Order: sequence, then C-alpha cells, then structure tokens
Amino acid sequence: MAVPKKKTSKGKRNQRHATWKGKAAVAAEKALSIGKSVLTGRAQGFVYPMNETSDEEAD
Repeated sequence: MAVPKKKTSKGKRNQRHATWKGKAAVAAEKALSIGKSVLTGRAQGFVYPMNETSDEEAD
C-alpha cells in the first residue's frame, strides 16, 4: 500500500480542497445552464432523447 513519505501541510491540503470545490461549482453551474436551455427549447450543441411514444400515438 502506498504511504506518503512526509506530512502534507494544511495549506497544501486546503489548496487541493479549494480546487476540488471550485470544479464542482463550475460543473453545477454548467448543468443548470444546460437544463434551462433545454426547458426553453434553445438547446444547441448536444443531443438528448425525445419522447417518441407520443409521435407514434398521434399517427
């Protein structure tokens, strides 16, 4: 099992934690933006499944 050779400082630990939290915040903001664009019908740049059962029932 791999073991660190020296103790990691609190500053380095906090820096890694802040980076990790920052990435999560950016991902959450992007997901919210994509969700809003899907709801408004102005979504571009990605493909999402449409409800095909309603099309078959209409015919």
